[in-house]
Amino acid sequence: MDVLVFGAGSLGSLIGGLLAGEHRVTLVGRDPHAATVAAEGLVVDGELDRRVHPDAATAVPTDAAPDLVVVTVKAYDTDAAAAALADCAPNTVLSLQNGLGNEARLAAELDCPVLAGTCTYGAMLAEPGRVTCTGVGEVALGPREGGESATADRVGAAFETAGIETTVAPDMPRRSWEKLAVNAGINATTALARIENGAVLDGPASDVAAAAARETARAAREAGVDLSDGAAVDAVGSVAEATAANTSSMHQDVLAGRRTEVDAINGWVAERVDAPVNRTLAGLIRAWERDRGLR
Repeated sequence: MDVLVFGAGSLGSLIGGLLAGEHRVTLVGRDPHAATVAAEGLVVDGELDRRVHPDAATAVPTDAAPDLVVVTVKAYDTDAAAAALADCAPNTVLSLQNGLGNEARLAAELDCPVLAGTCTYGAMLAEPGRVTCTGVGEVALGPREGGESATADRVGAAFETAGIETTVAPDMPRRSWEKLAVNAGINATTALARIENGAVLDGPASDVAAAAARETARAAREAGVDLSDGAAVDAVGSVAEATAANTSSMHQDVLAGRRTEVDAINGWVAERVDAPVNRTLAGLIRAWERDRGLR
């Protein structure tokens, strides 16, 4: 399969690097990472160990006609991703992004099936040309509206062939909301408190994370998705335990002085239901971003 990964940062580089073991892969990212990969290849280390030689560029190649585009950009860059991909006519697009609403925005601009996906692999871009796998997880993917499709089956088979733990799931709306509950509970909480993920398992941070997850579950039910409060809180606990030593993506963004994805996570929940915890978390992160000229 001819695969283009749009957004080759940490997660995009890891997924693209794994796919490159069995498929032709082009990573679209920023220099100096893209230039290093183009010249020397990509090293995957940590819990996985391999060196691969995908193509790499800083923009979508003009002659690109990929069978699959995997979108891994930050949620606030989704519209720019759709515009950049509009001329390359992909057969299928898979979003592995944080937050909700990304698939709909991609589908509005691209004339092809857009699949929803979640990913629990941990990744950190250690240096240009090297990505560290901080935890082996699973990719779940399927039609964004739920159900089954031959397209999702083909993409799932391509991922499995490359050794990526993959589930082709008929219940992606529920899985996407559950992932949002996990991110709402863990990301802003750890970013504001400057703590690792495992610190939300007990103590004051646990109460905040659980409350944010329960509000997210309520928003899911308002949207017609069956996600109980208990399931949302349990999902936060399971992910926090499995990634206890990890630094969440939003915490990494804050440490690096970058804009976060809070609008598509806590902000998304707060815009849909009365969610005082998510509203407060989003407000504090937005205040930090504004103070640093990031919004």
